[in-house]
Amino acid sequence: MDRVKTIIMGAAGRDFHNFNTFFRGNQAYEVVAFTATQIPNIEGRKYPKELAGDLYPEGIPIYPESELNSLIKQHNIDQVVFAYSDVPHEVVMHKASQVLGAGADFRLMGTHTTQIKSNKPVVSVCAVRTGSGKSQTTRRVSKILIDMGYKVAAIRHPMPYGDLVKQRVQRYASYADLDKHECTIEEREEYEPHLDNGVIVYAGVDYADILRQAEQEVDIVLWDGGNNDFSFYVPDFSIVVADPHRPGHEVSYHPGETNLYLADAFVINKVDTAEPENVLKVRENLSRINPKAVVIEAASPLFVDDPSAIHGKRVLVIEDGPTLTHGEMKYGAGWVAARRFGAAEIVDPRPFAVGSIAATYAKYPGTGPILPAMGYGDAMVADLEKTINKADVDMVISATPIDLTRIIKVNKPMQRVRYELQEIGTPTLKDLLAKKFAK
Repeated sequence: MDRVKTIIMGAAGRDFHNFNTFFRGNQAYEVVAFTATQIPNIEGRKYPKELAGDLYPEGIPIYPESELNSLIKQHNIDQVVFAYSDVPHEVVMHKASQVLGAGADFRLMGTHTTQIKSNKPVVSVCAVRTGSGKSQTTRRVSKILIDMGYKVAAIRHPMPYGDLVKQRVQRYASYADLDKHECTIEEREEYEPHLDNGVIVYAGVDYADILRQAEQEVDIVLWDGGNNDFSFYVPDFSIVVADPHRPGHEVSYHPGETNLYLADAFVINKVDTAEPENVLKVRENLSRINPKAVVIEAASPLFVDDPSAIHGKRVLVIEDGPTLTHGEMKYGAGWVAARRFGAAEIVDPRPFAVGSIAATYAKYPGTGPILPAMGYGDAMVADLEKTINKADVDMVISATPIDLTRIIKVNKPMQRVRYELQEIGTPTLKDLLAKKFAK
């Protein structure tokens, strides 16, 4: 019987995981190629033979998604697997139509074929969109579990943008580990806050190997999701974060809507800054899809070292990159802080953008007058630094989860914006986790 010739469409995350859990070593299928999008500089490489397994002694090539049609025809592809996140449902179907028109089947893979079972309890934190507030929710959950007497490790959704073999299993217990693994800004934004709280972080490429190592040193595994993807592990308790600043997106983006069906509890975040009717709309959608899940409302209060220093200043606002780009947010905590604390002007950074930062604005024209903290590699980090230092402003307000001055030199005063999850009313996450995991 001929093997089913397959292409996996991805963005260096879910695509590799689907391959590792289902296709690697599967004699019924031949994965001819990956195609890549969203992430700079991943195409043109190979998924290495060390990770691909015995069926792929030469590794598997990674092509730009723009070459998908020609690859289907050139290799007589039988099926294409769609395996990346935070895209509108309509876009998924446009991709499906493209694949079907080229002659191949179109496939989405679910939990039965891709989730791994742990021998330790798993709490998953996922979301309906990028930028909903997974990170502060995950930090809140980790603190609760630690206070209950458990040792916890956060396993983060993959961001493997470097040497994939070296990144097979990564363990972070200190800031030195961030330098050791040559982390990008995007990785640091996710890992540093956990390290600040004394939580070990695992990440990498092979999430079965990552899980088995983490299980050896913790009581509970905390899945820290990426974008709006669903968990790589079978959760014992599933928390899904929704964003009332983007009402309706919870039921119109893939695979965020999948998370609605899988949730044990919803956290509607940012209710302190959202319109009440939008909070209500989100709540109604969540309850309609999954009426059994508990709904918690929460705020993300802002903390700034010296709010008075912002007053009257012309400021450059920096926000988390993925939230502004494929997350499609027009502003974030930095913009709110600038307005709240009396900045004279939020200066548009686009006239000062250089290199890859200018290219990011061109690719995501919907991004407003905010600077996305893009840093997928040294060249992009250098472009970010140049853009900041060129900007004609009095001050920089940085709402990324990390201290940017650790990796770039900024020639202007900077105020950092921090934010943590704060539940409003009852039940709280502590109530739900205590009920589930009380010793």
